[in-house]
Amino acid sequence: MSDEVPESFHPAIAGRERPMAELTDTVRRLVDLVVTNTAPPDVLDTVVAQLRATADVLGSHVPAHPVPRFIDPPEGPEPQSARASMDGAMPYDPVVGRYNPIALPVVISLQPPLAIGTAVFTTPYEGGPGWVHGAALAATFDIVLTAANHLSGSAGPTVWLTIRFRRPTLIGVEARFEAEVVSNDGRRVTSKGRLVQDGVVCVEAEGEFAVLDPKRIRKVAERSRRPPRSPDDDS
Repeated sequence: MSDEVPESFHPAIAGRERPMAELTDTVRRLVDLVVTNTAPPDVLDTVVAQLRATADVLGSHVPAHPVPRFIDPPEGPEPQSARASMDGAMPYDPVVGRYNPIALPVVISLQPPLAIGTAVFTTPYEGGPGWVHGAALAATFDIVLTAANHLSGSAGPTVWLTIRFRRPTLIGVEARFEAEVVSNDGRRVTSKGRLVQDGVVCVEAEGEFAVLDPKRIRKVAERSRRPPRSPDDDS
């Protein structure tokens, strides 16, 4: 990991960027080792005991109310604000989240009208032998198509997403996702994308998304994450 960790505008990350990045990278490496190691049982027993103790330490620092998953990015001109909305506003996203160890993360770049996602998938994302699991590719397309929608100023939840697998996407080889908006009637936006590896198209995708105000989406997310009410609350 680079010693230079960008400052975050997310309230749960700001001021903790370096140690959080190091924690995430360490757990990300651990995930890879879990699915590739051949350690004997006694070594595994020792590791499990150490990890349980570590988990207990972090568990004592989980707040009663969940930290926000998403926040509105700072105001700014496109494409910078679109980039911020993907990279900075979703630090825990399972695809692009810098601070989510199950994310590679996929790196988003913008070349209007294209949104580009680049990634080298590793063993934890393997489906068939040497191939990237289709579910991992679908999740990545969902995010890259959304990035294209942000570029057009129209973004919202996925209505439907279709994937056509033309050939296997290989583990350990850079995959380039390209997406752009093809239609937008103000209520629905449709985007298409493709995955290219070594100059060959491996996967094609198309998705339709509802066009909603980002603040409305945030409010729905906040409501869904509120702790359940206790029966005593009505007394």
